[in-house]
Amino acid sequence: MDAETSQAVELNLPQAFLLLATNDTTGKPEVPVFALRTTLAGAVLAELDLLGAIELQGKHVRAAGTAPETDLQHELELIRGKSRPHTPRWWVSVLEGRAEVQRVYEGMASLGIVEHVGEKHLGRFRPVRYPEKDHAPEAALLKKLDAALSGAPSNLEPPESGAADVPGAGSGTSGAPAGNFSKTGTKAPEPRTIALIALLQAAGLLGKLFPDADRVRASELAKDYWPSRAVEDELRMIRLAEEEAANL
Repeated sequence: MDAETSQAVELNLPQAFLLLATNDTTGKPEVPVFALRTTLAGAVLAELDLLGAIELQGKHVRAAGTAPETDLQHELELIRGKSRPHTPRWWVSVLEGRAEVQRVYEGMASLGIVEHVGEKHLGRFRPVRYPEKDHAPEAALLKKLDAALSGAPSNLEPPESGAADVPGAGSGTSGAPAGNFSKTGTKAPEPRTIALIALLQAAGLLGKLFPDADRVRASELAKDYWPSRAVEDELRMIRLAEEEAANL
């Protein structure tokens, strides 16, 4: 991938999360597999929410009108196709899985961002890994996140449904809420960045990526975002189930 193509790549939330959650050199996840799969499912919900394809109505996730073309069409159709609505945590439990993780990795491999390594070699099977091939997309993500976490505290709202800076959209056409400024006059981070911070925090990755970040600022940015709350709820239930099983 040349430099011009690399700079043009804009990742959706599942891709951005998975890229940040993967060791650049080894291609292995930086978090337990169950946390990786669960948070990726939350990232799918977050992406569809920001696109305006789904919304939280009361305690349930519902499809919402029309949405721009998305790589997550299959997941959106699953939500649309249910005869009755379900909670965010229920959808996280349905969407999490090895196949979803592999699909997102392979999508990034096709873009030249990561490399598919593993499977059968000289008659032996090796685990599939996805080491980084092009660092530019991750570097851009880290720069945005660092800027967001370094900003002055403000009374921020969680990302609004349909208020995404849609990947590929030009400047000024993102649909992000206007006038969302801090008390010092500093513009708040874009909704997509806030959503990614919330997901990284739910997965336990934010502190690893940014050990010196202001935790109050990070918590303020991530608070009350329903896809990340669903991830936290599901991870809590998984850990409780593991503890119970260990005590049997």
